[in-house]
Amino acid sequence: MSTLLDENTTHTLREGAFGNARTLTCRECGHEVALGPSYACPECFGPLEVAYDFPAVTREEIAAGPANIWRYKALLPVPTDIEQSPNMEPGFTRLLKAHNLGRELGIDNLWVKDDSTNPTNSFKDRVVACALSAAREFDAKVFACPSTGNLANAVAAAGARAGMKTVVFIPSNLETPKQVNSAVYTDRLVAVDGNYDDVNKLASEIAGEEEGWAFVNVNVRPFYAEGSKTLGYEIAEQLGWRLPDQIVIPVASGSQLTKVDKAFQELIRLGLVEDKPYKVFGAQATGCSPVSVAYKAGTDAIRPVKPDTIAKSLAIGNPADGIYVLDVCRRSGGAVEDITDDEVRDAIVLLARTEGIFTETAGGTTVGVLKKLVETGQLDTSLETVVINTGHGLKTLDAVSDRVGAVATIAPSYDAFVAANIV
Repeated sequence: MSTLLDENTTHTLREGAFGNARTLTCRECGHEVALGPSYACPECFGPLEVAYDFPAVTREEIAAGPANIWRYKALLPVPTDIEQSPNMEPGFTRLLKAHNLGRELGIDNLWVKDDSTNPTNSFKDRVVACALSAAREFDAKVFACPSTGNLANAVAAAGARAGMKTVVFIPSNLETPKQVNSAVYTDRLVAVDGNYDDVNKLASEIAGEEEGWAFVNVNVRPFYAEGSKTLGYEIAEQLGWRLPDQIVIPVASGSQLTKVDKAFQELIRLGLVEDKPYKVFGAQATGCSPVSVAYKAGTDAIRPVKPDTIAKSLAIGNPADGIYVLDVCRRSGGAVEDITDDEVRDAIVLLARTEGIFTETAGGTTVGVLKKLVETGQLDTSLETVVINTGHGLKTLDAVSDRVGAVATIAPSYDAFVAANIV
């Protein structure tokens, strides 16, 4: 089968190419579009997302699946034989009871969902796995993305694993470790002079002109975004098939937060968890906080900003799902909050020294916002709370390199040790 990755092209898809997915539906007007490489509604230009006809799914069936996101394949837009195709097999990362951090912040029952243990050390492996499946079904020739770093790492690695040509586009000022973590997997890392929004604009132009290109977060975005649901599924399963009372999630484009909420709602509808209230909180860095600003202003209008923050993986000045983040947080009784870069740095060290988890700046943002939510009384410290760590600190070493180091330099003698009064 040969196809072109163009929404105007008629595609011949194999039976069951997208599992139980039924159609693409507009999040604004509800118009339905056939499953394909489409991401904007032809009626109102609103964003498209995947809609399903789910079968009955049991906890036992899920538990019998592999220890990765494909245990939830019945709830994702992927074929039933997805395990047979080469992929990074991400997911089912650890959910840690954060006794020490909880005690430090005064939260009685706190968990950290640690996605830094995914194959390329960030949650992006989840969404890329779903996008890769779609790209294969559309017979794409090039697997690509615009990225603030983690996505580029994940796309480059997944493309290598799948034997596909990969091209990843990044802002030229991206942290060096993230550039290296992409370039080691592909010889087509392209640095663009500009911020993420400039890179994304270029990717959209290329997607519109070049045939056979699957940009994971552009023309196959509806399928890509569904991968974030697996965070919600896993949290519920790892909590013993229950939803947390509160959850704090970083906001870049906003897709992760909205899809975790979608996952919780699907689990409720399928009868896999009890229907109960839960609050969703969004976390941004002050230097790129358009959603937080809109939330605090009580408006639905999100004003794009030029990012200026060390939290580069969250530095999306015009977040595509921003208005939907506002909807989820307001509907659930949560909030969207932001913190300064210094608070991000402090939170990275705090998480490391309380729970032994070294997070990147996005995780520092989320933990720092968690702390601020407690201090401002927006978060109920008596309720079960989950905070998401999306990536590993080895990717953003510069953020804390001037804050940590040797407590002393001493001669190799016991007397020097005693004199240093280290303990």
